Amino acid sequence: MMLGSIVLLWGVGGWAMYRTLTDEDRKLDLIRRQGTIDTYSPTALADLRNWIENNPGDPYHEEAVDRHDECVEILRENEEPFYDWSESEIRALETIGEESAAD
Repeated sequence: MMLGSIVLLWGVGGWAMYRTLTDEDRKLDLIRRQGTIDTYSPTALADLRNWIENNPGDPYHEEAVDRHDECVEILRENEEPFYDWSESEIRALETIGEESAAD
């Protein structure tokens, strides 16, 4: 039982380390080629936008808007996103600053 637990622990740990290093290698390659990478996944950016809309009086609101808009601009400029963004998702994104200016 102890031997099985040790093998499982090292197996899972080794796989996690391999996966992490592979992702970091890909990020580094994208940064070298494009100069920057997208900072949020589609789910994370949607969550950030939801938080921004629901917390307009928060002291971190402006910083969150800046981070959101920065990610949108990077996605528009870069040829290859790090996270799984489709072309249609990227085209549909709008910066919050654009919306605020229209109001």
